[in-house]
Amino acid sequence: MTRLGRRTFILAGLLGATALTPATRVLAKTGSLQDVGSLAVAPPQATVYTAREILTLDSARPSAEAVAVVRGRILWVGSLDETIAVLGDQPYVVDRTFVDHVIVPGFVAQHDHPVLAALTMSSVILSIEDWVLPSGTVPAVKDKQDFVSRLSATVASRKDPDEPVLTWGYHPAFFGQLTGADLDMISTTTPIIVWARSCHEMIFNTAALQRAGITKEVIEGFSETAQRQSEIGEQRFWEQGLFAVLPYAAPLVATPDKLQAGLELTRDYMHAKGITIGNEPGGILAKPVQDGVNAVFSSPDMPFRWSFMPDGKSLVAMYDDDARVITETENLASWYGGMTSMTSKQVKLFADGAIYSQLMQVRDPYLDGHEGEWMMDDDLFQRAFHVYWDAGYQIHIHVNGDAGLDRVLDALESNLRRNPRYDHRTVLVHFAVSDPDQVARIKALGAIVSGNPYYVAALADQYGKVGLGPERADEMVRLGDLDRAGVAWSLHSDMPMAPGDPLFLMWCAVNRLTTSGRVAGPEQRVTAEQALRGVTIEAAYSLKLEDEIGTIAPGKRANFTILDGNPLTVDAMEIRNIGVWGTVMEGRLLPVGKADRKASIETPDGPAERAFAEATFRHVLKVAHGLH
Repeated sequence: MTRLGRRTFILAGLLGATALTPATRVLAKTGSLQDVGSLAVAPPQATVYTAREILTLDSARPSAEAVAVVRGRILWVGSLDETIAVLGDQPYVVDRTFVDHVIVPGFVAQHDHPVLAALTMSSVILSIEDWVLPSGTVPAVKDKQDFVSRLSATVASRKDPDEPVLTWGYHPAFFGQLTGADLDMISTTTPIIVWARSCHEMIFNTAALQRAGITKEVIEGFSETAQRQSEIGEQRFWEQGLFAVLPYAAPLVATPDKLQAGLELTRDYMHAKGITIGNEPGGILAKPVQDGVNAVFSSPDMPFRWSFMPDGKSLVAMYDDDARVITETENLASWYGGMTSMTSKQVKLFADGAIYSQLMQVRDPYLDGHEGEWMMDDDLFQRAFHVYWDAGYQIHIHVNGDAGLDRVLDALESNLRRNPRYDHRTVLVHFAVSDPDQVARIKALGAIVSGNPYYVAALADQYGKVGLGPERADEMVRLGDLDRAGVAWSLHSDMPMAPGDPLFLMWCAVNRLTTSGRVAGPEQRVTAEQALRGVTIEAAYSLKLEDEIGTIAPGKRANFTILDGNPLTVDAMEIRNIGVWGTVMEGRLLPVGKADRKASIETPDGPAERAFAEATFRHVLKVAHGLH
């Protein structure tokens, strides 16, 4: 019998013993007089929440009308009469706050990037899609001219013309190439930096280059690769060229105040979307940045918990000794506290490049003949997989292309044959382009998938014309095939690479509707219940938290998302429009927009502020290389 099964069995026994005292019930249950003595103190008060519907996602009891919570844990789920009978003489109150709402398991943001989201969401957003933020909706850019017009209006409205302007979201595959000359047409005095939608590229106007001190002589001091990936004539820098200019550009756009404001915006945004727990894979390896994150995310009044997963790519590159890699990985746990933590024996690795910049490694060539990139050289990737596999870690791997997936599955198979492990639960993250033959192999090797269905909604139309072609573009994120093969899968947003909105992710997976209004790859659609599981219990499973969260069942944390409607019964096209009342997080009622949560970040100045900015952007771009 499973641990959850034992809990449910024991609690079910209370139904037949409601006339007994608490002490005799415990004695009958455990046979321990010591346990009876623990009940000399009166049991704590329970809170019984009722709702229009409670969707538990627990196969033993899929729906209910009441859930009893004690000290942040679920005591019982069932009918109201049954729940009260279970409580017996234990004190309780019935809370009918949600009588007109639907309770579902708390949404899990299993793969998001709060620092990157903080900086992009607090910039001037001019992107390929609408962004619905707590401050209002930022409409999508229509074309290059629309981008230039809106950016020009923003620059003209600045009270301080010397204040740098950072904008995020421009996508060359949608709007055409952008150069510094375009930005100089907007202003030759206000520094302007455009951070591309992929987060792998930046374009500067002349004023920004001058303020940052980026010159031809500076670029000539870069590595050969970084020089190749810098175009001073176009004032454009990508990949390693971007890394090289970051120490110069960072102080213009990354300050502690801006990070704090962005983190608070990200926090409120995610809470408004019903998130109760989240994770950043490829956790921060810059202590000053993590301290800044902790000032907001570790606060006891945070509306959700957040964990960080170590970046194995960087750790393996830092240390030649395998044992030290593991030691230094585990030492990172001391960086967190309060509402933040480090995942236990889990690590993030990277295979191929980004989907938003079309640098994933694919089996068949891109339409224009360009090639993808590897985010880790093969020798480093193989060593990292070997080191963490032998240390018993669950490995989460960023992989986007089918050729990238071949590399990952080959490594998994060789390590399984060399050192067999049960329930290794290796996670294939993003899963953009794949082939049917790989699905069967994923199943055979015991891997699971964390997919991003937003790729289809946002990119399938354009990528069918540019880069992939219609067949590969329409079959991206083949969740239907995974489900039919019996492969466990879940959903993630990769915020800000997709809106951190679980209901919207569900909508994307269920409908696979593109920006033009057509259905891409209809056979890859999933049901609403499968999608709901993808942002709750399956997301919890991918983080090895299924015994704690993901369903509404006795013994689990009282993490609930409170909705205005039932996502399993509304029209599929309406899933993303369901209102979110708020959340219950370990027993705390947290209505959206009600709490006043402020944090403070100690603001360094001078060299310290520059060091903070550099650390922030070095981390952000390192993460960005593994985002998409």
